Amino acid sequence: MIEVKNLTKAYGSFVAVKDISFKAEEGQILGFLGPNGAGKTTTMRIITGYMPATAGTVLVNGLDIFNSSLEARRLIGYLPENPPLYTDMRVDGYLRFVAKLRGVKRAAVDAAVEHVLRVCGLDEMAHRICGQLSKGYRQRVGLAQALIHDPQVLVLDEPTIGLDPRQIHEIRELIRGLAGKRTIVLSTHILPEVSQICDKVVIINDGRVVLEEQIAQLPAGTSLEDVFLNAIAKEGHLPGASAEETLEEVGAGHAN
Repeated sequence: MIEVKNLTKAYGSFVAVKDISFKAEEGQILGFLGPNGAGKTTTMRIITGYMPATAGTVLVNGLDIFNSSLEARRLIGYLPENPPLYTDMRVDGYLRFVAKLRGVKRAAVDAAVEHVLRVCGLDEMAHRICGQLSKGYRQRVGLAQALIHDPQVLVLDEPTIGLDPRQIHEIRELIRGLAGKRTIVLSTHILPEVSQICDKVVIINDGRVVLEEQIAQLPAGTSLEDVFLNAIAKEGHLPGASAEETLEEVGAGHAN
């Protein structure tokens, strides 16, 4: 489980994240939705321990990410928006390297690598150079490195950005298959991502949470687009943008 409590992040006088709170329950896929610049990536970096907060707390299965950082981060697999690949390494060699960094026992490294190669559909790419892979396969390798130590929590930041429709479908199916025993936080600005694979939605705008709700509890007959527009209308949408322009930005890729 992830519990975010009164989280704030300021860069000098600019406050990127403003006193936000939300929960992702055990085994749940939580969709973290919002326009570009809303504060999603900043929040993800704080949750995963890659960035300190100005105020507030984050609990990962009861462990404080700030006071018990090492223990909490062992429970987390993180895929940033740009997968952290070493482009001159072969896929299997890179995953072995990450496994050792993540504290996987030496005797278990080969089995861990074989498992994530299979789960992420990378068996045929194991000996390919990371820098020679397509964007879709790089995302798969990014997911594999996040899973290599069998974490209880996955944090995925824009995992389908820049992919073609077929690749988007494949990555979505892969993420859906990872749910159940893991808690997943999926940060995205693509509405179909949330409606198709998530159990719960948190909408953030201008650094604030404007909606936290179970997908199943959204009003019957109301689309996620309508829910999104209603939520951001309460706070005001992007500066200088109409509601339609904001929806067009956030819903990019809806036909995919």
